[in-house]
Amino acid sequence: MNNNIHRLYQIANKSEKIILGLMSGTSLDGLDLALCKVAENGVNTKLQLLHFETVEYDIDFKKHIHSIFCKEKVSLEKLCLMNEHIGLVHSQIINKTLAKWNIKNSDVDIIASHGQTIYHSPKTKHHQTEFGNATLQIGDADHIAFNTNIITISDFRQKHIAAGGEGAPLAIYGDFFLLSSKNENRILLNIGGIANFTFLPSSLNIDEVICTDVGAGNTLMDSYTQHHFPNKYYDENAAIAMQGSVSDDLLKALCNHEFFKQPFPKTTGQEIFNLQFVKNALVASNTMQISVLDVMATLNYFTAYTIAEAIKQNIQHKNYCIYASGGGVNNPLLMQNLQQQLPNTQIQSTAILGINPNAKEAILFAVLANETICGSSDFYHQSNKNFLAITMGKISFSK
Repeated sequence: MNNNIHRLYQIANKSEKIILGLMSGTSLDGLDLALCKVAENGVNTKLQLLHFETVEYDIDFKKHIHSIFCKEKVSLEKLCLMNEHIGLVHSQIINKTLAKWNIKNSDVDIIASHGQTIYHSPKTKHHQTEFGNATLQIGDADHIAFNTNIITISDFRQKHIAAGGEGAPLAIYGDFFLLSSKNENRILLNIGGIANFTFLPSSLNIDEVICTDVGAGNTLMDSYTQHHFPNKYYDENAAIAMQGSVSDDLLKALCNHEFFKQPFPKTTGQEIFNLQFVKNALVASNTMQISVLDVMATLNYFTAYTIAEAIKQNIQHKNYCIYASGGGVNNPLLMQNLQQQLPNTQIQSTAILGINPNAKEAILFAVLANETICGSSDFYHQSNKNFLAITMGKISFSK
């Protein structure tokens, strides 16, 4: 047996595995690293977060990513170069962070690398009948595996597309395995660059699980802040938005996009929700003259409103609790607006469930890596359309 295959076989049969989950989202702010101890698999999965850190990208690296991010036309050479470069930068971050935690690379069984999303284009966006759903994440996993000497699993979204999905959101797997409860109906709401949620029924019936993107999370607020306040990367503590007032005309125009008319479940990205989207709404609503502060207040309310509307349209149960994660949890006005839209619903951080709200997405990819090497296919064969096929990644061996 090939030594690499033998090593993978040994890892798959360990009672506990040490898996490093990586996540770099559409916010492009940095790399999340979640070192997890994982036991068993599927609905029996048990996970303990050992360490977590977000390593911020430097300005030049962000500029390089932005040059090819969510654009229909880019330099093919730059895209090719960045695939390898992101892999190298991520491997350097991994090595430094493990050393900081006093963890030997040899003690880590698997790296689960989401990669950096560059473009997301489901059929509902591109409308080209001869092509299917598509998404692209770069950051070559072979470079990560070779430079860390740790087996790396990557490219998780392609199996979901191959099975008929849109490649997102993938939170459904980890949410169902780790956070389902027979004691209450739960909504796991993630407010990152894009907002998505997973509904977990107390019946634990897979056929009732819902997982979908709902629209913009922090992305519009972040982009607008960066454009008008060059020294700020986001609206910290909603300090800008709190000074403005919501424009009803602009809000109506923002909500009038075709994405909100599409059936659930669905996916989206910054290919739609970007500064041009805001400009188009300002023009359509004849509100170009309103202040930057009022635009920010409206974008904040719009984000909360579309999240709440998606939940209302999808969830027929009268009683459920919402557990939120992602950067949006730290925006007090956003959470206040969301609570006002859902006055009879308790909204709390996933921290109360033992899941760091900032680490949740990186943790979920550690779960997917665990399923890739030791998950049972029997579970997925009997599951509903939401599960389609387990989102197994591609394996890159080390030296």
